[in-house]
Amino acid sequence: MFKKTIPFLLFSFVLVLSYCTLRKADVKTSVKEHLQKSVDTLDQQAAHLLNSANKGEAELRNAFLSTRVAYKKLEWFSEYYAPTTSKELNGAPLPEIEIEETKVFEPSGLQVIEEYVYPYNPATKADLLREIASFRSSLKRLRMILNDTEFTEAHILDACKLEVFRVIGLGISGFDTPLSKTGIEESAVALAAVANVLKLFGENEQLQEQINAAIKYIGKSPDFDRFNRAEFITQYADPISEGILAWQNQLGIQPLNTEMALRNKAATLFDKDAFNINHFVNTAEAMPDAKKIALGKALFFDPVISGATRSCSHCHQPQLAFTDGMAKSAALAEGRFVKRNSPTLMYAGLQDAQFYDMRAKTLEGQATDVIANKDEMHASVEEAARRLEGNSQYFKQFKAAFSTMDNTIRPRYVMIALASYVRSLAPFNSRFDQYMRGNKSKLTANEVNGFNLFMGKAKCGTCHFTPLFNGTAPPTFANTEAEVLGVPADPRAKHPVVDPDEGRSFHSKIEEIKYAFKTPTLRNIALTAPYMHNGAFKTLEEVMDFYEKGGGAGIGIKLDNQTLATDKLNLTEQEKKDIIAFLKALTDE
Repeated sequence: MFKKTIPFLLFSFVLVLSYCTLRKADVKTSVKEHLQKSVDTLDQQAAHLLNSANKGEAELRNAFLSTRVAYKKLEWFSEYYAPTTSKELNGAPLPEIEIEETKVFEPSGLQVIEEYVYPYNPATKADLLREIASFRSSLKRLRMILNDTEFTEAHILDACKLEVFRVIGLGISGFDTPLSKTGIEESAVALAAVANVLKLFGENEQLQEQINAAIKYIGKSPDFDRFNRAEFITQYADPISEGILAWQNQLGIQPLNTEMALRNKAATLFDKDAFNINHFVNTAEAMPDAKKIALGKALFFDPVISGATRSCSHCHQPQLAFTDGMAKSAALAEGRFVKRNSPTLMYAGLQDAQFYDMRAKTLEGQATDVIANKDEMHASVEEAARRLEGNSQYFKQFKAAFSTMDNTIRPRYVMIALASYVRSLAPFNSRFDQYMRGNKSKLTANEVNGFNLFMGKAKCGTCHFTPLFNGTAPPTFANTEAEVLGVPADPRAKHPVVDPDEGRSFHSKIEEIKYAFKTPTLRNIALTAPYMHNGAFKTLEEVMDFYEKGGGAGIGIKLDNQTLATDKLNLTEQEKKDIIAFLKALTDE
């Protein structure tokens, strides 16, 4: 009996191996063929859009919306495999700034076209035609990238999961549809596209039912302002991303070897350990671990770094979410203040730029800058390293934390240790986080409504992206954004004027980013008053009023480069209260 079983088992194994080989070949071929048809359809829709520019506004808008729908059907591919070209097709309608090269690149794509269509002005027809032609040129590049792409099953599934995250973080917030407000309906299109790709892997009735349920839910409530985003995410979108990961494991498809900002095993965007902090670290030596974090924490609270004048905690106090509660932080000289206030260090490790003006790309660079600043510490990392070397206890800690260290504490070790501690300040344990992970008792009805307003009608989520609620855009979290809000020097003045701090342009002298400041995290915002880089607003109520009016433009400050929408939000007093209630639920416990 045993001898007869062996040939049968071998035959079965060969059958399974053959099936897996065929499935992989079929999936990769089918995905490429499916995408090629989608690109053809998008090109045809773009051609129709071009012709519609000669017709009425209604037909033009219909053609535009059809083009957007066609794009959404292949967004999962373009954003994942061709991110640069994807920017050309559907990037933000703002100039892209290359600070290092002092270059400004004009925006292009569907979001730019939208501004010509809503509303349509026949006088701008030539500009509209030029943008559509540019879009079709970018589409040719996407086609070439598609033809050259070698697909793997793991990458395809990863791209599908990230598209679900993109729907959560960008789609339902209306990030790329601010004027047409079709983000909710388009999210259904994006999910349907994911479903079509997943079908190529075989039958998974449960996963397909989950996606169909999400699409059906959107169909029942497509109204942008009233859409229940909290319910959609927790009851529909999260189960889809969880289902994709579970099915990948069921199919025996190994996860990718490399991890990006999100861990490959993250089932949802709100998993406690979803973020891979090492992705935001520049060198292997700087990867944080328990020993480096402990050392960095000791240094953070010890004035030894500055030569006994002050410690990092002087301006970054834990009980205030690592701020200091001042409009502008106190300088070393008595009675004097630095240019700006102390931003929170919570979640600072999950962004690619530091300081309000984004002049430092790393936390190590930030530490060096602060230590050297004559108004803040007026010291040097080199001197700090020499002082620490003479301290036997610190010497032992450095030796334990850095395996390559000889008998010298290098300045970079000091910076890495401090940065490692700051990178550890991302607990993700607010009541909001607990709610999103299933504990529905953690938020009140008003707080849930506040989140829905934040992500929808109030437009907050188009700059403060969930789940970090800073300017680092999901799902790749590759770039941290800055905005020109028109923050006043004194909002209580009879005729407010813009704060003279030039922000990002102070160092670059690029006019387009004059008065632009990094979009900070809103996590723990209840503890970080006063608000804005200059502490102009004392309360969250004042901040809400500023945004309600349309930023600086709404209080009489004219800035041609204001990036914040200048139209009023038309929020009721209760809606403002609900948003503030939600913001307070972002305080870590």
